[in-house]
Amino acid sequence: MNKNTFFNRELSWIEFNARVLYQACRTDLPLLERIQFLSIVTSNFNEFFQVRVASIKRMQKIDSRKKDISGYTPTTLLKQISVRAHEVVNQKNKCLQEELFPLLEKEGYVYVKPENFTPEQQNFCQREFNSNILPLLTPLRTDTDVFPRISNLQYHAAFLLKPIQDIKPMNNEFITREGKQAIAFVQIPTGISRIVWLPGHTKAKQFTLVDNLILQYGTQLFPGFEVKQSMLFNVIRDADFAVDEDAGPNFIEAMEEVLVQRQSSFAVRLNCNNSSAEIKKFLMKNLGLNSDDVYECDELIDPGCLLEIGKLEDTSRLKFESWEHFYPKSLPEDKPYWDTLKQHDVLLHVPYESYNPVVKFISDAADDPDVISIKMTLYRTGNDSPIISALKKAAQNGKQVTVLVELKARFDEERNIGWANELENAGVIVIQGIVNLKVHAKILMIIRKEDKAIRRYVHLATGNYNPKTAKLYSDMSIFTANPLIANDATMFFNIVTGYSALQSMKALSMAPVNIKSNIISMIQREIRMSSKANPGLIIAKMNSLTHEEVIAALYDASRAGVKVILNVRGICMLVPGVKGMSENIQVISIVDRYLEHERIFYFKNGGQSEIYLSSADWMNRNLDRRIELMFPILDPAIFNEIKECLDTYVKSDMNTHQLRSDGTWLPRKPITGHGICRAQEVIYKKYKKIAEKKATPKIQFQVRRKG
Repeated sequence: MNKNTFFNRELSWIEFNARVLYQACRTDLPLLERIQFLSIVTSNFNEFFQVRVASIKRMQKIDSRKKDISGYTPTTLLKQISVRAHEVVNQKNKCLQEELFPLLEKEGYVYVKPENFTPEQQNFCQREFNSNILPLLTPLRTDTDVFPRISNLQYHAAFLLKPIQDIKPMNNEFITREGKQAIAFVQIPTGISRIVWLPGHTKAKQFTLVDNLILQYGTQLFPGFEVKQSMLFNVIRDADFAVDEDAGPNFIEAMEEVLVQRQSSFAVRLNCNNSSAEIKKFLMKNLGLNSDDVYECDELIDPGCLLEIGKLEDTSRLKFESWEHFYPKSLPEDKPYWDTLKQHDVLLHVPYESYNPVVKFISDAADDPDVISIKMTLYRTGNDSPIISALKKAAQNGKQVTVLVELKARFDEERNIGWANELENAGVIVIQGIVNLKVHAKILMIIRKEDKAIRRYVHLATGNYNPKTAKLYSDMSIFTANPLIANDATMFFNIVTGYSALQSMKALSMAPVNIKSNIISMIQREIRMSSKANPGLIIAKMNSLTHEEVIAALYDASRAGVKVILNVRGICMLVPGVKGMSENIQVISIVDRYLEHERIFYFKNGGQSEIYLSSADWMNRNLDRRIELMFPILDPAIFNEIKECLDTYVKSDMNTHQLRSDGTWLPRKPITGHGICRAQEVIYKKYKKIAEKKATPKIQFQVRRKG
């Protein structure tokens, strides 16, 4: 298959961020939410360059002529990435400068550059710098034999220095060997707020940045020198390191070594403001970067620091309307869930519904004298996790607690190492992942002794066990006591924590064993059962679609007349709408206030419809190189609820883009006969209505009788 058959993965990823940026440029969205979208683009690009671009640069050195499945060599791909990424970044900067800064000022929050400080503000900033910033700064000279270490992602101020005649600096610091001008770096402190609020006599709140104070008053660091030019910058470095999987008992030490290497690996990208061409040229030369690797801006490299404004009083008008996280109607708030789950499964749909039931589920188990054991996987769980606290308490209460902590969760490695050690110290049995595979499955099993028998309660999810992201990410999970799923859950934990040979599961599918083959088999089944009179239907929602075998199977389905509707938030390598290949496939993408994160797969199956939830996207890494789970929806009520949700996404035309066969994403036009539909709002209002109905007090009439 050639490049007309597959879009390039990296370029498709950039287009996802263009859709995020589209939200930032929408004038109908609240101001701070627009800034939030800009911040997301910045953060996403940082990770993209650390991992994906670094990997391509490495491949370029190994084999510059090898083409990927979309037809690009590393060299041509890097050029295309640079062109499109620069377009997106330039649009981001333009949005900030021309739209968002003026809107902030209109709302009473004025950004002031040092050259516009009033005398009062100059005095205030000088005192602030001397008292609270200067003691934190460490200037680094650059004319030594070893170029100074510039840590990954850390912001620095750079100063071009020229000696003042007739003044000899102490110890000849910062004088080059030739006695000419020199360049020095100063890292911007990370432990203090980036925003500095300024005094003033206007109603508007005026502010500047710590960065500006360092650039303005940093001359004090270099007595005997004149600062000719200055510049703010940060460096993005390669973070695509593989840990030594054969490290055995020294695996944590090997992982910690990887974390250290990230800080000084080869440079991939330079972000800077445009205040000094000379300093930029100097950095490019010493970091081994070319013009394609440099991204300039007028002011803020990362507009995320402006989100601090949202912590001030009276800023709610600049944010989305507050949406409540409702407690699920099917679960009791004041007692454990055991009796409820014996009767039926329960669906939890966050963030529309509260994540508290998951925490309560584990906390109740920790305190319940009849609970014998708790087993679960942890991939990303965040800081100050109540789940970690509940697991520790369970172990201290004498439960057998087994937790598989994935230490290789990228950019969460350090945190997970800390959790692993903390859990182990509390008496938890900790499994530090599996050699050569990441454990990305989300599963929890509680084993309880009831009436002289053992009953197992299982929680399966599409998203991480992280209460904080559960307020921002849209995910689904089920609580169940179904013996079929419980038996498979038992087998799963035996496989990943011990020496159990692979066994055939009846309900669950597991990657890299059989999720991919089962998905392809269900696509092929849809082809067999499809006819002109009764065409097949596949609706799949996921974060990314890149697996070539799955895409090929979807093309076959389209050729057979099967209707395929794909809701892909991020990367999509499938090319829709091509006659003779994919004319029956449509691809949409929704970017809204919540990050779409569920993986939902629906197959019509000739009228015997099936729905599956999964931790896995249809990507090579998920289906071939990770431990993942896919689980069926067996409860009819939950089945209908999820299908209704899928149908809502299919109808969505607000905050929704549709992919064309040329690779462009266009805002979706309203669908005839449906009216305007914003999927997330429709789903929220549904849960709100359910909660209001649940909260409505029963009216009792007092009957007056004749005595």
